[in-house]
Amino acid sequence: MTDEKKKKGGFFHAVKEFVYGAAVHDSARFALKSRANMEHLFILITVGDMLGAPVLPPYYSLNLLPYLVPQIPTWKRRMLREKDLTDALA
Repeated sequence: MTDEKKKKGGFFHAVKEFVYGAAVHDSARFALKSRANMEHLFILITVGDMLGAPVLPPYYSLNLLPYLVPQIPTWKRRMLREKDLTDALA
């Protein structure tokens, strides 16, 4: 009896994964990419003076700094990475 339940669960799980892949996967990837772009833009606005582009006064940047510290190394790596034509196409 348990083998039959596993087979049914496995079949329904496979159908669920197929429907997700066919209908929602592209939307989910787009949403994650949009969120990452918005986060990087927010960090650029708040601590952009590290790259020489001060946007916010230092008072507000210092208030937000404790929340941004864990993300700064990856943000700096992404912002200072060399880019070429193929990056714009992707």
